Amino acid sequence: MIALRLAAKGHLEGETLVARLVEQHRDDGASFLGRDYQLMSQVDGWAYYIRDDHVITLRAKAEDLNGDVIMLPPNGSSAHRLIRANSQHNSLLITEQCDQLCIMCSQPPKAKHSDMFAAFMLACILAPQDAVIGITGGEPMLFKDQLFALMTQVYAERPDLTFHVLTNGQHFAPEDIELLKSSALSSVLWAIPVYSSDPETHDRIVGKIGAFEKLVETFELLSHTPAQIEVRTVIMQSNQAHLAGLANFLTTYIPFASQWSIMQMERIGYGRMNWGDEFFDTSTSFSAVARALCIAHGRGLEARLFNFPLCTVPSAYQRYAVASISDWKCKFEDFCEGCSLRDQCGGLFEWYDIGSGFKEIGHHEEP
Repeated sequence: MIALRLAAKGHLEGETLVARLVEQHRDDGASFLGRDYQLMSQVDGWAYYIRDDHVITLRAKAEDLNGDVIMLPPNGSSAHRLIRANSQHNSLLITEQCDQLCIMCSQPPKAKHSDMFAAFMLACILAPQDAVIGITGGEPMLFKDQLFALMTQVYAERPDLTFHVLTNGQHFAPEDIELLKSSALSSVLWAIPVYSSDPETHDRIVGKIGAFEKLVETFELLSHTPAQIEVRTVIMQSNQAHLAGLANFLTTYIPFASQWSIMQMERIGYGRMNWGDEFFDTSTSFSAVARALCIAHGRGLEARLFNFPLCTVPSAYQRYAVASISDWKCKFEDFCEGCSLRDQCGGLFEWYDIGSGFKEIGHHEEP
């Protein structure tokens, strides 16, 4: 499992430090911000970086950190790897607060909130060229004004960057339309969950009465903007029978969606708590997913399978499976060794448990 936090020394007293780590001086836009710390030495597993007379020390291999953007909170003992230069899975956790209680949530909400927008702004500006940066929570749109300001200001400095925002879709308003039409936000991909076309089922899953009705209003509002939309659906016992109906709903009422991501559960947080009741084993019963995929693609909606190991998907549908699990929380089991599909497969979550998961995992049809 890739470490997103590193033991560190050299924190500034009372100040949050955001820095880019480099092995050699770089002549690019980011270097002129005075945020580059250059590698000085590496001794006994500690990498030493310097800028002017200030030294920071990280417990890591320097070759793994070149180009990374880190954040060191004041008076702490660890550094956060906000942007990893060699990864396609960089996300900023805007908040741990949320106004829904989804039964399979992998990051259960917390009451506290720490405003890190200034640090995140710098991290984005220091990011590698053409990076895609995820925005996640909690519910990021609880701090909509700050989030819109961050994306707008980053666009002014780094128009090459793209944002992928995970949101429950409950906080868009008519007064947002003009800003959503702006160059700064028109390229944002909004990932919005819809768990069923049956309002009662969706509302029960997210723990909020009226959530589905609000989503309908949101999609109607977004239809008047160039916003890109990824609809997300976690498949569970609660909604697997509704999947074909949801495919009909999406292709009829949200034909402008860019993608439909059908996702397997993540066994952590509330997902672990409710795993026994809600995990739906698609390795033994794939027909609901197959029907939904056929409806979606037959009507022009691109549908993809997220978090599905290839050996749990019938060969005719494996082309829809995406290697979606972030590199820092992905693993492969012993039975994956020697598999001819290993290089194409997204693997498993680090916290996946074989004993309570897919019953038919580890087998696949040879081409």
